[in-house]
Amino acid sequence: MSQRFVRARALHFPELTCSGFDYSEDAVLHIENGYIKRFAPARSFFSDGLEPDVCEHYPNMLLMPGLIDAHVHFPQVEIIASFGDQLLDWLEHYTFPAEAKFADQQYARAAAAEFIELLVAHGTTTAFTYATSHCHSADALFEAAFARSMRLVAGKVLMDRNAPENILDTVATGQADSEYLIKKWHGQGRLGYAVTPRFAGTSSDQQLQSAAELFARYPDTWVQTHLAENLAELAWLQSIVDDFKDYFSIYEQAGLATQRSVFGHCIHLSDRELSRLKETGGIAAFCPSSNLFLGSGLFPLQAIRGEGIPVAIGTDVGAGTSLSMLSTLGDAYRVCQLQNFALDPLEAFYMATLGNAHALHLSDRIGNFCAGKEADFILLNPARNALVAKRIKTSKHIRDELFCYMMMGDDRLVEQTTLLGDIQFQRGAG
Repeated sequence: MSQRFVRARALHFPELTCSGFDYSEDAVLHIENGYIKRFAPARSFFSDGLEPDVCEHYPNMLLMPGLIDAHVHFPQVEIIASFGDQLLDWLEHYTFPAEAKFADQQYARAAAAEFIELLVAHGTTTAFTYATSHCHSADALFEAAFARSMRLVAGKVLMDRNAPENILDTVATGQADSEYLIKKWHGQGRLGYAVTPRFAGTSSDQQLQSAAELFARYPDTWVQTHLAENLAELAWLQSIVDDFKDYFSIYEQAGLATQRSVFGHCIHLSDRELSRLKETGGIAAFCPSSNLFLGSGLFPLQAIRGEGIPVAIGTDVGAGTSLSMLSTLGDAYRVCQLQNFALDPLEAFYMATLGNAHALHLSDRIGNFCAGKEADFILLNPARNALVAKRIKTSKHIRDELFCYMMMGDDRLVEQTTLLGDIQFQRGAG
């Protein structure tokens, strides 16, 4: 039996609301065989006979559940911070050439291992990830995540039109490759599969319908795609889609509007689309960094939440400019400020942990420190950033500290990352 006792200041959300946060100045997390056995104030453990020297003690750090990235593209790491384009030109000039490199299996394998390492170093313990249109790119990604016991949901991109020939698949090959990957990886370790048409503009009606048929055969998988990200994208779709009603109707008609569908962006939705997204149970992925970087628009968080639509938040690297969920939360705050709404830091950290887990149908496994959950957690060390360390000395509430982390923090604050009870990243090690 493997056991760990981790003692530190600690924060998590035991209930499905940010207002029910649990913060302790001195708490112990007991991990047994990769799962959370108990979480409680240190005094409670010690009164039960636990010897203090058994604990890994980090008195000046903040212990919290691992961060969850709801939308990220692993082949696009190398094109972060590519200058000058908005969405459609950015895809043409940067994304498609970068993804073409993944035709090389060795390149894909090396990139996948590096990507998983980067996620862990940034404090991300679960991610919903797009591969490329090459079957072996998804294969390599699952292989790398499996080796680290990481919880990961991913899919091979389906894309049979309106992209360079060297990265297109077909309806038949896209379905065959996806089914192969589902059978090989879905449910293995902590891995899950997402049927992944890139977006309506790059998948024919036939391919979208094929994707829906695939999901219907494997209903415990997910669907992930993009929706209403950019006004030029909308205008282009209108010009190429027969009998265009609105963007969401394309997915509805194909059978891809489901309770397990994660729609990236959802910025420019009509009232009808918002209503139908709610009725079909789909999930809106908030990608603030990429929306700002590409000039796509401002995610209407209040309106979408007001409709009762589940919201998850993601980095959207490579249009997103950092794999750090801390930086992403800072950009979320900026997006909301531009709409005269101040995003509470407790709400932000709830979104990045239990909120994301709940929206993505994973809250029975991850997201907080409740007994029986998978032991994914991080330690944040304010001493790694001198300005953050100085600023939080004046904090009067955990809310103030969290706000500093999301506005000034990045991966440097991540001291340690644990996946399923095992330390997978230690800053300064090796």
